[in-house]
Amino acid sequence: MFTKSIDKRIKILFFVFLIPFFLILIKVFYIQVFEYKKLNKLAKNLWSRDLEIQAERGKIFDRNGVVLADNLTTTSLVILPNQVKDKELVTKKLATILNVSYDSMKRHVYKKTSIERVHPEGRRLSYDVAEKIQRLHFDGVYLVKESKRDYPYKDLLSHSLGYVGIDNQGLSGLEYQYDKILTGENGAIKYFSDAHGNKLSVSDQYVSPKNGLNINLTIDLNIQKSLERELSNIKDMFQPEMALAIVVDPKNGEILGMSSYPDYDPNQYQKFSSSSLSRNLPIWASYEPGSTFKIVTMASSVEEKVIDIFKDRFYDSGKVSVDGSVLKCWKSGGHGDQTFLEVLQNSCNPGFVKLGQLLGKERLFSYIKNFGFGEKSGIDLNGEGTGILFPMEKIGNVELATSAFGQGISVTPIHLIV
Repeated sequence: MFTKSIDKRIKILFFVFLIPFFLILIKVFYIQVFEYKKLNKLAKNLWSRDLEIQAERGKIFDRNGVVLADNLTTTSLVILPNQVKDKELVTKKLATILNVSYDSMKRHVYKKTSIERVHPEGRRLSYDVAEKIQRLHFDGVYLVKESKRDYPYKDLLSHSLGYVGIDNQGLSGLEYQYDKILTGENGAIKYFSDAHGNKLSVSDQYVSPKNGLNINLTIDLNIQKSLERELSNIKDMFQPEMALAIVVDPKNGEILGMSSYPDYDPNQYQKFSSSSLSRNLPIWASYEPGSTFKIVTMASSVEEKVIDIFKDRFYDSGKVSVDGSVLKCWKSGGHGDQTFLEVLQNSCNPGFVKLGQLLGKERLFSYIKNFGFGEKSGIDLNGEGTGILFPMEKIGNVELATSAFGQGISVTPIHLIV
């Protein structure tokens, strides 16, 4: 009886220990078979370190395939502090080669981090400097390829092209507008190290970068050169505070050339003031269009059939009075009797005051808005202005009259030419 009781207890204990054993076995099997990929990936993330390889920024071409924004390959310095064996020696040597103080280099070499990019002292090194560092063969000291933006025509089309920062991010112009397209995806050299930063004997992995996409502009380089040459002549002759020019294909609105002064060299944008960098006058400047706006009033009048430009006539005495305000023609004594076609040819202000009165403020300003004034033209450049129009409730007879010949409202150059 006593023996049977002992056997029963032994069996119970056996099963008590056997069941956890099987549960552990099942768990190990589950981890090894079903969780292996996930856990292996997590482990690799703990061991792996990335030396980033910068993707090459997409190029910018003119309409004929001429490169307006290119790339130069440079080298930058990266330190893995935990792999540096003689920190004192490395600090002294690198400080001498880079021509920086011992203390500033020490901050990089002794930093408590897995990867230290030496910035800005070690960015975009010359070939000679990079070669001197390479010859040292220091553990934990690496040179990685980096791309630097290059504008071969310097200040040509500078405001429209824009510029990029030291990390190749677009900061203005088309470089900013299409930054995501131009940037691409960076690659890396993946290496493996333990918790102390010591490199493990596992083969490095190379992940190639994906370069950014190229973009083609409607700009014609030859037209752009001619345009900027004429602007340069204007600067030399008249020394204006600012000047601008735009060339557009009238058949489709494509911008063939666009420039403004003062300009800058995007290769050395750091040397220029923020006001020079941001003043893309063709899309930003706001001014009274004057007589160039009269075509809008004339087109509206013809469309609304308020006059027959060939048959209807207007007598210009040289001035017209509107609510006590005297609005003069540019020609003393006026143009006399003329058709409305001649009113347009002669750019006769009193004639356009008459057209504005015939149209009325509701019709004239509905056409002005339908032509897109007071809104952005939609050009793919950041910082475009909208111009200024009178609010309808503030348009009296004088405001209607002056708006008809392009005064009292403001437009941007890009919108007017479009």
